[in-house]
Amino acid sequence: MSDSVYAGLLGTDPSHWAFGTDFVDPVSELGDRPVTVPDGQRREFAVACLALGDDALVFAHRLSEWCSRAPDLEEDIALANIALDLLGQARVLLGRAAAADPDHVAELTRDVPDGSPAPPEDRLAFFRDAPHFRNVQLVELPRGDFADVVVKVLLFATSRRMLLGALRTNPDPVLAGLAARASKEVRYHQGFAARWFRVLAGGTEESRRRVAGALEMLWPRLDELVAPDPVLVAGLGVDPAAGGAQVYADLERLVAACGLVVPDAAPLFGARGRSGTHTEALSRMLAEMQSVARAHPLGVW
Repeated sequence: MSDSVYAGLLGTDPSHWAFGTDFVDPVSELGDRPVTVPDGQRREFAVACLALGDDALVFAHRLSEWCSRAPDLEEDIALANIALDLLGQARVLLGRAAAADPDHVAELTRDVPDGSPAPPEDRLAFFRDAPHFRNVQLVELPRGDFADVVVKVLLFATSRRMLLGALRTNPDPVLAGLAARASKEVRYHQGFAARWFRVLAGGTEESRRRVAGALEMLWPRLDELVAPDPVLVAGLGVDPAAGGAQVYADLERLVAACGLVVPDAAPLFGARGRSGTHTEALSRMLAEMQSVARAHPLGVW
C-alpha cells in the first residue's frame, strides 16, 4: 500500500487512467530537423503550413469549448481529445512555418515584446490578429449545439484525412511524419462523428431535426475545404480539389445511409479564410483565446 493516497498519481501506475499516461509531445517526437525546401520556395511553404496549422488551432479551441458541455462524460472526453490531437498538429505546423521563414513570422507577430520567452508557435497562436489567420471559415463558427459539432467534425475530418494522405509523401520529413501520425488521429475523429451522425439521424424526432438542420447549414461550407487551393498547391504541392469528388461521395453515401437528404444548397462563394477574410466569430474567439498571453507577454508557463 502506498504511503500517500496521491502516490499513484505520479505516473508509476497507469491502470487507473482511462487513456494511460504514455503521452508523447508531438514536437519532440518528430524532432527538430532542417526544413528541406529550396530557398526560393520557403515563403510559400511557410504560408501553406500556417494555413493548415490555423485550421487545426482554431478548431481545437472551438472544440475545447465543449468541456463540461457535452451530453455525457464520454463525449466530453472524446471532444477534448480531438481538440488535443488538433492542437498537437497545430504546434508542429506553426513551428514548421516559423522554421521555414522566420522573417515572415516576425512580420506577423510584431506585438510580441522584446524578451518574450514564447516559442515561435506560441507567438503565431497568440500574437496575430484575425486578418493574419489563414484557416477556413468552417472551423471558426460559434460552438452551436451537439448536432452542429458532430457535423463540423464530420466535414472537417473527412476532408482533412484526404489531405493528410497526400502529404505523407511530402519531401519535408517532419511534414511527412506528421501526416502519417495525424492520419490515424483524424480517422478516429471521422469515425466518432460518423457514429454520432447515425445515432442522431436515427434517434428521436428532435435529434433527427437538429442533425438535418446542422447539415443544411454547414454543407455549403464544405466547398471551402475541397476547392482548388493556390496556397496549398504553391507551398506543399497538394490541392484539396484533387480528392474533393471522393470527399463528397463518402459524405453523400453516409447521409443517404442515415435516411437523410443531401442539402440542395450552393457553395458559399466570395472571399475565404485562406485569404484572411473571416466571420466576426473569429475575432471574438481570438480575443478570449489570446487574452492571457497578451496581458502577460513576458510570462513563463
